[in-house]
Amino acid sequence: MTQKEITRLRVIKRLRVINQTIDKVITIKEAAELLDLSERQVIRLKKGVLENGPSFIIHKNRGRKPKHAICDELKEQIIELKKTKYKEANFNHFKELLEEHEGIDVSYSTVHRVLTQAGIKRPQAQGTPPSGEKTPRRDAGAN
Repeated sequence: MTQKEITRLRVIKRLRVINQTIDKVITIKEAAELLDLSERQVIRLKKGVLENGPSFIIHKNRGRKPKHAICDELKEQIIELKKTKYKEANFNHFKELLEEHEGIDVSYSTVHRVLTQAGIKRPQAQGTPPSGEKTPRRDAGAN
């Protein structure tokens, strides 16, 4: 349990119930203020804890992979293609090459995140070197 969930559980266990008491310490209104929730949500949490126990407080999506996450095989394929076939391409061009030639349609931010997490840095722009020497400063006293 996270610290936030532990705090919620402690507060919920202290609530007064009309017929039955858990600890008889605070009211629903006071618990709502402590947890920064509405009274309705505190009542929902209290009911859930009474029916299902402390595990009701824990978020049900904990430990699950997000629905929109890309699979590990695709990450490895993107990294491998960048290291071998498209070594010289910058990240934006690499993304376009993936769509065009490999049939992999992912966003730029996904490509950037996958490659930077793998330790691949984006290539720096090659600027043109300055031509000639710098112009010397003018003498302040001469007009």
